[in-house]
Amino acid sequence: MFDIAASLAKIIILTHTTLILAMYMPWVERKVSAWIQDRVGPNRVGYAGLLQPIADTFKFIFKEDVVPGHVNKTLFVLAPCFAVIPSLFILAVIPFGPAVQVMGQSVDLVIADLGVGILFVFAFSGLAVYGIVFAGWASNSKYPMLGGVRASAQMISYEICLGLSVVGIFMGAESLRMLDIVQQQIDGSWNIFTQPLGFLIFAIAAFAETNRLPFDLPEAETELVAGYHTEYSSIKFTMFFAGEYAAMFVFAALVTVLFLGGWDLPFMDSASFAAMGNWGALLGFAVFLVKSFMFLLLYVWVRFTLPRFRFDQLMNLGWKVLLPLALVNILITGFLNLP
Repeated sequence: MFDIAASLAKIIILTHTTLILAMYMPWVERKVSAWIQDRVGPNRVGYAGLLQPIADTFKFIFKEDVVPGHVNKTLFVLAPCFAVIPSLFILAVIPFGPAVQVMGQSVDLVIADLGVGILFVFAFSGLAVYGIVFAGWASNSKYPMLGGVRASAQMISYEICLGLSVVGIFMGAESLRMLDIVQQQIDGSWNIFTQPLGFLIFAIAAFAETNRLPFDLPEAETELVAGYHTEYSSIKFTMFFAGEYAAMFVFAALVTVLFLGGWDLPFMDSASFAAMGNWGALLGFAVFLVKSFMFLLLYVWVRFTLPRFRFDQLMNLGWKVLLPLALVNILITGFLNLP
């Protein structure tokens, strides 16, 4: 009974935290872009505009929900759900910190500690594109359809690079379990130092997987109006953005687990966190969030720094540059790990 209650509590806390973060990431993005471009940014609704995301959410909720008559209504309604749900499932296998003590029992800060956790991640990250493809096809309109086709081609191209970029990590950790990968970095060195090429490939593929600039071809407004969500309005439109920002947080958390040592701090080991009890678990959780937030800031920085690629450049980068580099990285790692 205790395990069920603990799992439900973790699910509720993690889901709400992710959705709140997805709601406030546009505020962060607007503030950082204003700083980069020497502007003010949102500053009217609440202190420093902190209530602006809440106002925007209510605005979208109370807007008229228009469903055009020419769409496939079933898939048109389901598509936003497919955009949000996969990211929430992936969060279930990500460890966010050391174990905490609750009523004398140890509780890991992960919902599902799977032995093949990373395979679970790749399985559900591949499903996220279905929301975009369904939206493009169900809209029965040329611009959304082009956006959906672009998204599917982009996902296939960069999902391969994404998977191959972390093979070197598994070779070093000799495990697919996320907690084992974190522990291997705590006992040794962070994978960003031992797998720098893998980190670079994973980071670029993460931008492409989340359809962020300079890889936002499925919704390029200069070419496709708004791409796959052109026909959407009200809360359905909001769900696509919630799914995008939730996916950004997922990949930021994955980078933290796979390359940045998870909740590890320099000059501290697992025994040090355990000696601090629940305060150590809280510290580890805070460290994890800070590392993840730094990668989220990278998302924002790149968006307002680099121009959008052409679609042929996007494909060339994935198939002719990143894929060969990922294979070379696996080859080098294999030679370095020979007995």
